[in-house]
Amino acid sequence: MNRIATVPQNFADTLSEILTQMGRRPGALLPILHAIQDECGYLPPESVPEIAKALNISRAEVHGVISFYHYFKTKPTGRHIVQVCRAESCQSMGGRDLESHVKTTLNIDYHQTTDDGAITLEPVYCLGNCAASPALRIDSTIYAGVTPKAFDGLINDLQAPTPESSQSPLNVANPASDIATLHQVFVPRDTTAISLGADQVAEHLASSATALGLPYSLARNGSRGLYFLEPMIEVETNRGRIAYGPVRPDDVDALITAEFWLGNPDHPLYLGLTEEIPFLANQQRLTFSRVGRVEPHSIASYQAHDGYSGLRNALGLQPQEIVSAITDSGLRGRGGAAFPTGIKWQTVLDASSETKFIVCNADEGDSGTYADRMIMESDPFTLLEGMTIAGLAVGAEQGYIYLREEYRLAETLLNGAIKSAKEAGFLGDAICGTNKAFNIEVRLGAGAYICGEETALIESLEGKRGMVRAKPPLPAIKGLWQKPTVINNVISLATVPIVLSKGAGFYAEFGAGRSRGTLPIQLAGNLQRTGLVELAFGCTLADLLVDFGGGSKTGNPLRSVQVGGPLGAYLPESSWQTPIDYEAFSGIGAVLGHGGVIAFDDTIDMSEQARFAMEFCAVESCGKCTPCRIGSTRGVEVIDRIRDQRARPQDRIQDVALLKDLCETMELGSLCAMGGMTHFPVLSALEHFPEDFHRSDIITTDASSLAEPMP
Repeated sequence: MNRIATVPQNFADTLSEILTQMGRRPGALLPILHAIQDECGYLPPESVPEIAKALNISRAEVHGVISFYHYFKTKPTGRHIVQVCRAESCQSMGGRDLESHVKTTLNIDYHQTTDDGAITLEPVYCLGNCAASPALRIDSTIYAGVTPKAFDGLINDLQAPTPESSQSPLNVANPASDIATLHQVFVPRDTTAISLGADQVAEHLASSATALGLPYSLARNGSRGLYFLEPMIEVETNRGRIAYGPVRPDDVDALITAEFWLGNPDHPLYLGLTEEIPFLANQQRLTFSRVGRVEPHSIASYQAHDGYSGLRNALGLQPQEIVSAITDSGLRGRGGAAFPTGIKWQTVLDASSETKFIVCNADEGDSGTYADRMIMESDPFTLLEGMTIAGLAVGAEQGYIYLREEYRLAETLLNGAIKSAKEAGFLGDAICGTNKAFNIEVRLGAGAYICGEETALIESLEGKRGMVRAKPPLPAIKGLWQKPTVINNVISLATVPIVLSKGAGFYAEFGAGRSRGTLPIQLAGNLQRTGLVELAFGCTLADLLVDFGGGSKTGNPLRSVQVGGPLGAYLPESSWQTPIDYEAFSGIGAVLGHGGVIAFDDTIDMSEQARFAMEFCAVESCGKCTPCRIGSTRGVEVIDRIRDQRARPQDRIQDVALLKDLCETMELGSLCAMGGMTHFPVLSALEHFPEDFHRSDIITTDASSLAEPMP
């Protein structure tokens, strides 16, 4: 859709209405800014004093918040905004070449607008489309696997007359057919599936059913996470669901000719029974057991697949019994820190306060990750159920989902699910007819990676700059609005229902050592088969890369794997037999993080990746602590000097020692993991791939032992 780049004539009335509607909400500033930018395409300067007056804060505070977040604009943009993903997953699949081509084609750099006012170019550091890289977003639409040639086609399409937009169908039944004879067809409504053409496939199937009187009805499910086969359509048969894929829009006519709704095995896109596709059949799906099977917008579909059984069990328990079940299950935080969930809940339960909060951290900004997005788009009710159980456990009646701005489809589906849950009595002031209350509100972030850190997230929820807080006090003691607060990741909370439904012992039976249960591993980057793999802890990286991933997509040998997002280490082949286990990864100087796995082939320049790690930290640092804010900037400069082939050997030796010393300072002196973990990708690249820094003979490969500070 085109963005409005001018102030509407009735803007004063619109602004007044926005301030009246939203001004009394706690932490209202970010929602107000979003509403104004949605209306105008940017934040007109005349809105600042009115916002400040309405919220009883200073103009400087409003300006400070606006300037902190990448998403907010202070001047008109072009008619379209093109955002190129710069994250590591996209880099592994030609993202840097695409980035260069886009700048050359448009003849502008980032944060500039073409002379004709048509396009503003912006960087983005992850779109959550990592299984179909490289990606970019034009206005609100995400595109997958974009090559330079494909980008040229997209730009040409922007210049063509805009056709009337149509809403992609959710459910379509052919009125000319007997409902009892209709075959159920499922087409995924998921960001990555849509970026690969799922909406166009659904529209073609729906229009054909209506025009030709075909005997099938159409439903929109979530993705199964087999993204290498998306768009994958499924047909309900008496044997189970039959899958076809990947189905492109121009494949639909041939499928119809083959009467695919009968499960015709002779079509070349026939995949057989969905549950028997090896990529899916070899998994152990617990948290993701319903994903792809239920219709995300339907609470009836959720309940038909055992939804809300965990909440019903929880309503019959005392708060301590709920917390004990979570503790006994061994569930640990799936957002990256792996902190025991039960201990966090126990702390909040024991805290003395009449007001407590549940906050879901849905600011999934790590490159290579998309599990949170999948849950929110494909099975949103399980997240709502998990949050509600958490509220019952600790005595909280209000929950917030802090959602990253890039996840607009998830926002739509979550808000729809919240509305349905309230209408069905699973949220509100009398949950399931009891005297227990719990409500949930979605709050949108504004493009700040640091807000994935729990205290920065709290600051943002309160309507402030996302600045990291010093700890202690912990959020469990003094969190949102200084009240005891449970902050958990999407996957952690979405796992709670199965623990309460099947029991702590059932969940704890899976896993290895102290890493209990399952981990949703997200395969991304240069792999033949990308997608979500949920397995019990204990498998190896080699299992994932070969058995599931199928090796590199380019056909070149795989060289390096980054696990755990942009702050994760780069691992060489010698590390790929390491079990997927929190303690095992810690033992090799690496992190599991949120479970993202990005594969790189032998064309990657690891010195370039080390530089990007420092650059990313410099861009996304909140700026509160000097080691992170200044250290990352100096890190880019030092790596540039090391990579410079004109540098003298003795200067490089000094700069390598300086880089190690700088990493130590950032690790030990930073307030949070942003600066404190940037050394993982930098030093692992230096240790395992010294030849990429042009002169391996002057780089000691023992990067794990930091050099003494230079005199």
